[in-house]
Amino acid sequence: MNILLLGSGGRECALARKLRQSQSLSNLYIAPGNGGTLEYGKNLAIAATDFTTIENFCIENAIDMLICGPEQPAVKGIWDYFQKEELKHIHVVAPSQKSAMLEGSKAFAKEFMTKNKIPTAQYLEITQDNIAQAYLWFDQKSPPYVIKADGLAEGKGVVLPESKEEARKLIDEFILDRKFGASSSKVVLEEFLDGVEFSVFIYTNGQQYVMLPNAKDYKRRFEENKGLNTGGMGCISPVPFVDKTLMEQVENQVIKPTIQGLQKDSMPYTGFIYFGLILCQGEAKVIEYNCRLGDPETEVILPRMDCDLIALFQAGFSNQLESFNPEISRQSASTVMLVSEGYPEAYEKGFPITGIENVHQATIFHAGTTIKDFQLVTNGGRVLAVTGLGENLKEALFNSYDAIERIRFNGMQFRTDIGFEFEGN
Repeated sequence: MNILLLGSGGRECALARKLRQSQSLSNLYIAPGNGGTLEYGKNLAIAATDFTTIENFCIENAIDMLICGPEQPAVKGIWDYFQKEELKHIHVVAPSQKSAMLEGSKAFAKEFMTKNKIPTAQYLEITQDNIAQAYLWFDQKSPPYVIKADGLAEGKGVVLPESKEEARKLIDEFILDRKFGASSSKVVLEEFLDGVEFSVFIYTNGQQYVMLPNAKDYKRRFEENKGLNTGGMGCISPVPFVDKTLMEQVENQVIKPTIQGLQKDSMPYTGFIYFGLILCQGEAKVIEYNCRLGDPETEVILPRMDCDLIALFQAGFSNQLESFNPEISRQSASTVMLVSEGYPEAYEKGFPITGIENVHQATIFHAGTTIKDFQLVTNGGRVLAVTGLGENLKEALFNSYDAIERIRFNGMQFRTDIGFEFEGN
């Protein structure tokens, strides 16, 4: 089978590695890929949102399956684009453009959850036309406040101001100053939910679904969950406090109503759904949907899955997901992100990376890397994901951090407290 995988981050590196393990795979292409995906397939100088060039490549290279890694191609309608008669024979792992709005618009997602009685925080949509209602919201509620850019903002469009004054300033920056461009022309205000976050993942064809391992991401830049939101500084799987009772509640109150809502609203979906959840007083509520796997969550859940990823996709297309049971390892996994100095704000690129060849007790997934003059160099804010496995979380974390001691690049930074609140598990 010939497969084209779209994307260039750590998620795509982990997907490429898992795909390469399948005996069904003939040729794997990654567009555009990174310095690490070269180990598993051929990188292409094609942007993940250049649909015309992607179409031509698929036809010329007899592509059987197209897999959408990041959110941008899904939100721009890659699935819909491939419904053309001459492309319909190619299986596309991606939600329809309408379904992808669950991630592409926070307001759309909140309306969907409300309509389908899925537990979530109270909210208010704000644009330039009703910005005064935001000021009133801040007056009537106690901080911290939750302000979310409506559109895609690479995991950085959520802020939690601690005062009315800061909240007013930020709402003006989002809407009036367009801090995130068109993505923040509309914002969603939410009630602050006090609890602990975790993530649940499924693979679905819009009718059936398969449960994947759960995970907990660490988004804040610095230790003790301080600093700016990032795309993710580390991750663990499984989540120690997620038990059978909690998962039953999540399935019955979140996952099943979501699938039913997709069907009721005629929203085709073939791909992954990421449920960002928060546990509040014993009840899980949805913070957000992602219409793809998370990053760095992918780097901890795929190593724990003992199954053929291509077979999973094929089971979805043949309506056999109900009988597909991926074996999930009892081992724990931890990922620590190595990032560039200055991330998630301004940072420099192009620094040589050394020491990866000395890592044997962990798996390195490349995120922001490239090859320049035959040398692996940094090419992004999040550079490498270092994933350790172990019989328990403590052992997994040891393997991640021990591996990090062998890697070097100028300005390399990372959090030292990933998963430490659960280290005894």
